[in-house]
Amino acid sequence: MMRPPQQQGLDDVMAAELKQEIAGRYFGFRKLIEEDSQDYAQKVREHSFILEKRISFDLMRIYLLLRDESLIQEFMELVGLNERLFFDPYLLESPSLQARVFECQRFKGWTRKGRFVRYFFTCYENLGFHVKVYDGKVRELERMQGAITEEIKYFYQQNNISAIMAFLRTLGGQQATGAMQGGMEIGLAEGLDSKLQIKPPAPVEQLLPMIKPLPSVNAIKRPLKKLILTAYRRQVPQLLALFNENSTPCPERNL
Repeated sequence: MMRPPQQQGLDDVMAAELKQEIAGRYFGFRKLIEEDSQDYAQKVREHSFILEKRISFDLMRIYLLLRDESLIQEFMELVGLNERLFFDPYLLESPSLQARVFECQRFKGWTRKGRFVRYFFTCYENLGFHVKVYDGKVRELERMQGAITEEIKYFYQQNNISAIMAFLRTLGGQQATGAMQGGMEIGLAEGLDSKLQIKPPAPVEQLLPMIKPLPSVNAIKRPLKKLILTAYRRQVPQLLALFNENSTPCPERNL
């Protein structure tokens, strides 16, 4: 039995409104996930600043103070670092790069040796602090990435695109079934799952190096002091000359 044209028109209007509502929920949910993923990527970039601008300089200063390859390796093993982050042999040979690393530094102590040793401990304490902050940010990113991954799983549990398209085809007249939103053709149902697939953001360990918190100075003070005293005896005169004074130059730079 055919429905009267007026009833058919009403059915089509209601079907169109329902389609619009389903499309709004589907793409609205997608947009929230995409915004969360963009926020995650932005935070990865922000947190890498600690690694690149803080930890890198802490480590380069320590490398230069130790200088000797065997002492650097001994330091790595003592504090539990698995790799020489930001280490480049060129660092040990470039006076201009070394001057940049030691810009605007202040030293405490009555003798050159005392200033050298105390400064090394200051560098290590700064490194430990920045690593602790960095590790906290990494844990935050891990939780964020896990939450987004769960959001995506839930999204697909609630939004099977093929099932949605099959349901939409049962609504309204033939002309009213041609779009989910913005002119989506009926024949596009196949393959839409892969084309519209939302991939979870990469785990943080694939984007940033993992650095475990370092032991406190008090926990390793004796072997650490022995290490830096050995480094002082082996250090080149040019670098030791930095510790003849209580500070290094702080040149102005154009931002």
